Amino acid sequence: MKKPILFLFIFLISGMIKAQTNEQVLKMANLKTEIIKMDSLLFTVAFNECKTDLFKKIIADDIEFFDDRSGLNNSKEHEIKTFNEKCARSEKVTRKLNSTTIDKLGDYGAVQLGDHTFLVDGVPVGTAKFIHIWERKNNEWILKRIVSYEHRPIKK
Repeated sequence: MKKPILFLFIFLISGMIKAQTNEQVLKMANLKTEIIKMDSLLFTVAFNECKTDLFKKIIADDIEFFDDRSGLNNSKEHEIKTFNEKCARSEKVTRKLNSTTIDKLGDYGAVQLGDHTFLVDGVPVGTAKFIHIWERKNNEWILKRIVSYEHRPIKK
């Protein structure tokens, strides 16, 4: 008599564990979709098409940008100035995402790691790796921290 009850208990618990796992998988899939969308807005739209208003909206007021070439910048105004200078150049600088991985950061937001290629007038000129810390604030994603490193020129 005890064995059927034990079997039923184990069966019910395993179903609950599976349902929780499926829910977690769905949440991660949604998170990845949202961050890929934000990456696309940041680079494919704002950076590549020089949409300053969108760029301003996506980056945090207290942005910190760590770069292996120039060190730390913690001024949103400086980031906007640099962005506008890039857009004022005669040659068109764009970015192409090569690969990325995304994971959650508890209730705070998400971390995105990846590598990308930079192009000038459509010609690849360099690659770099990046880490982005995204904060979910008032149901919107804001880019809080950037680490950009391993900048390498593409040898012709």
